[in-house]
Amino acid sequence: MPHVELNVSTASQGGHAVVTATGELDLYTAPRLQAALAGLLRDQADHIVVDLSGVEFCDSTGMNVLLAAMKRLKEQGGSLELAAPRPAVKRILQVTGLDTVFTVTEAAPVLDAG
Repeated sequence: MPHVELNVSTASQGGHAVVTATGELDLYTAPRLQAALAGLLRDQADHIVVDLSGVEFCDSTGMNVLLAAMKRLKEQGGSLELAAPRPAVKRILQVTGLDTVFTVTEAAPVLDAG
């Protein structure tokens, strides 16, 4: 079975940052997302949106990375939001009850061009 990669990109504007993840978020790929989020936390981002529209699969490791980032961000007075999760990821959020912990929006995030 081929290993599916996770691609992570970040875009910042002011204190707002968008992290876009595409692929599978699991034990092997979660450190990539964790590193991106840790970098934004170091840069004192006060609002991070994680665009999950391209994530086909997410396991407990991926959820824990998101939870840890949200906790650290809250400690800094900021917030973390999950955007546009696919049905499989949305189901994990619902089954685990994390849909009540995270702020989840249906639309993918858009940073202003100007």
